[in-house]
Amino acid sequence: MGPKNQKGGVSNKLKIPEEEREDSLQAVVLADSYETRFRPYTLERPRCLLPLANTPLIEYTLEFLANAGVQEVFIYCGAHTDQLEEYLNASKWKTRSSPFTHITLLRSSATSIGDAMRDLDKRDLITGDFLVVSGDVVSNFPLESALDKHRARRGADKNAIMTMVLREAGTEHRTKPRVTRPAFVIDPTKERCLHYEQIRSDKGGYVNLDPELLATHQEIEIREDLIDCYIDICTPDVLGLWSDNFDYQTMRKSFLFGVLKDYELNGKTIHTHIVKDLYAARVRNLRAYDAVSRDVVSRWTYPFVPDSNLSKGQMFRFQRGNIYKEEGIGLARSSVVKRRTVIGRDTSIGDGSVVGDTVLGRRCQIGKNVTIDGAYIWDDAVVGDGSVVRKAVIANEAVVGRNCKIEPGALISYGVRIADGVNVPGTARITKTRSEGNETTKSDPDVVGKEGEGYNLNDDSDEDDEEGESIASLGLMYNLSNAATSDSSISTLNSDFSEEPRHFDNPRAESFATSISDENVDHDFHIDAAASIYDSLQRGDTADVIQLELMGLRMSANASDHQVRHAVVAAFMKRIANLVDTSSIGASEAVKMVIAKYKDLVERTIFEKAKKEKTDQVDFLLLMQKDLIHRKKGEMIMLFTVKELYDLEIVEEEGVEQWWEDTRSSDGEDMRSVRSQTEQFVDWLKNADEDSDDDEDDDEEDGSGDE
Repeated sequence: MGPKNQKGGVSNKLKIPEEEREDSLQAVVLADSYETRFRPYTLERPRCLLPLANTPLIEYTLEFLANAGVQEVFIYCGAHTDQLEEYLNASKWKTRSSPFTHITLLRSSATSIGDAMRDLDKRDLITGDFLVVSGDVVSNFPLESALDKHRARRGADKNAIMTMVLREAGTEHRTKPRVTRPAFVIDPTKERCLHYEQIRSDKGGYVNLDPELLATHQEIEIREDLIDCYIDICTPDVLGLWSDNFDYQTMRKSFLFGVLKDYELNGKTIHTHIVKDLYAARVRNLRAYDAVSRDVVSRWTYPFVPDSNLSKGQMFRFQRGNIYKEEGIGLARSSVVKRRTVIGRDTSIGDGSVVGDTVLGRRCQIGKNVTIDGAYIWDDAVVGDGSVVRKAVIANEAVVGRNCKIEPGALISYGVRIADGVNVPGTARITKTRSEGNETTKSDPDVVGKEGEGYNLNDDSDEDDEEGESIASLGLMYNLSNAATSDSSISTLNSDFSEEPRHFDNPRAESFATSISDENVDHDFHIDAAASIYDSLQRGDTADVIQLELMGLRMSANASDHQVRHAVVAAFMKRIANLVDTSSIGASEAVKMVIAKYKDLVERTIFEKAKKEKTDQVDFLLLMQKDLIHRKKGEMIMLFTVKELYDLEIVEEEGVEQWWEDTRSSDGEDMRSVRSQTEQFVDWLKNADEDSDDDEDDDEEDGSGDE
C-alpha cells in the first residue's frame, strides 16, 4: 500500500510544486474508451483492469510510460473508478520506488474522449508537452527519438502542435480494424499529416483528397500500412482546440480530421513519427485482445512478457514451448499442457485434460478429461469434468458444469454458472448483471440450464466504434481460427513485428508427470521462423544476425533441416515477390538483391554437396516451386532464382537436373506451370554439359594423334 498522501482522487485543481512541473514529462492515460466493445465484462469491471496474459491492461501502459521517462501521470476512468483507485493504491506505482513522481486518478462525468480532454483543459494541470495514450496500449519501443523530433519542430514552429507515433506494418495485420482501414495522407519531406480518413472495405476503399493538397505539396504518401496505437505527443494548444470545438468527441474521426480540414483557419500542423520495428498495438476490441495476448505469450512484446512479472506478487517462470507457470500448480500425471499456455498460481488440472494455446488465471479448477484450446479463463473459474472449451473467454468465478461445450466466440462473464451438459453457442454473451447497473436479473434456463445462473446480454448499445466496427460484427477474434495458414500469409497471420521473441535457459519442469505436446511444433516453428526471417530481410539485417535468430528458434523447437529450409524459402520468396509487386524492378533484379546479399544464409541450409544425390538441393527447389504457385510472376521468379542459385554455386548442376527429373516437380498443372519458364535454363545446362563432353573427347583425340 502506498503512502497515504498518494491516495487516488483529486480536486479540480491539483497543486503540484511549480519547480517540479516545469521539467517533468506529463502523460494523460485515457483508461476508459467510452465504448461498449468489452461488454459484458465492463458492466462490472473497468476495462483497463481486464487481464491480458494474467496481467491487468493498465500495467502494460504504465510500463510503457515509465520507459519513456514520464514523471507525472493523470488517469481518466469513467466507469468503476473506485475499483481502479483501489488497484492503483495497492500497486507498485504508489510505492516510494515508483518511477512516477505523481500518479493521479481524475474523476469526471465525461462520456466521451472529447469531454475528458475539455475537462483536462479546465483543470489547468498541463504545463508543457505531454503524452496522450489509450489505456490499452502494449508497446516496447522507446519514445526518445519521437520526443526529440517533436520538440525540435515545436521550437522551429509554434504551430506544430502534435506528433502521432505510428507503427509500420502490413495492410492486413491482425491487430488492425477489419471493417475500416485508417488512411494517413503524409508529406514525407516534413513528416506532416495532411489528411486523415477511414476507408471502409465495404464501400470501395477510396480516399477523398482535396486537389489543393496535390497542388501545394510536391510529394505525398497515402499510408494504409500503419498501426495507430493512439500514442500522441501534444502541446497545451491541443487542449485549447478541444475546448473550442464541442463537436470533437473522438480522437481521430473528429479531432484529427477536423484540425487537418480546418488548417487554413487555425494554421495548426500535426506530424507523424513512424516506427519501423519493435512492437506496438492497442487492445481495442476482443479480436485484438486475442491477437495481442498471443503476441505477449509468444514474446514479441519482450520485455513485457509473463515471466517479467509486471504485477506485484507474480512469480511466472518460462519453459520450453512458450509455457509459463507460477508456483503451486497442481497437474495430474496424465494431463497435457501444450505450447503457448500460461497457468496462474494454485490452478489445478485433472487427469486426462488437455490445455493448449490458453491463458489460465489463478486458482482455476479444471476437471478431468477437459479440453481447453485457445481460451482465456480468468481467476477462480471452474470447468467441470468432460467439458470442452474452445476459443472463448470465461471470467472470474464463473463455473462451467460437467460435459458442457463452450463454442468459439462465447463470452461468459463474472460469476455465471453454466449447468451440466449445456452447449453454449459462439454468439452468447452471458452475464448476471443488468446493462444499466449492478443489479442482477432473472436467469434464463434456455441459456445456462435449469441449475445455471445468468442470461444472454441483448445489448442495444452495439453502436459503431471509432473504427466503424460494430460490436456484433466483430464476431470475436475467434474467427481467426479459420484464417488461411499458407506460406504467403506468414507476416499477417502471425506477427509482423520485427522483434524476435526472446528465449532464456529453460528451468527444470515443475512436474515430471506433465507432458508437453509437440503436435503443432512443425507448424509453429515455420510460422515463427518465416516471419522472423522476412522481417529481418525487410530491415536489411546481416546474414549472421538472421542466422543467429534462426538457430535460437530452431533449438527451442528442435526443428529439422527440412523445416529450416521451408522457413527460409517462404521468407525469401515472399520478400522477392513483394519487391517485384511494389517497386519498379523486375524479377531478375529482385532475386539478385535478395539471394546475393544472403548467399551465406541459404548455403547453410544445404549440406550434401559432396554427395552424388543432391537431396537438400532438390528439397530446396521443390519448396520454392510450391511456394511460388500462388504468387504473381511466380514462374519468372522461379527461373531467375534457380539461375542465381546456380551462378552463386549454392545449387549445383546435378541438383537442378535431379530436381527437374523428380516426379514431384511436375505433379499437377500448378507445379508444371511454375517451372515452365525454367525449362530453357535446364536445357541450356544440358547443352552446355554436352558441349563440354564433346570438347573433352576432341582433346583426347588430339592427344592420341600426337603420340
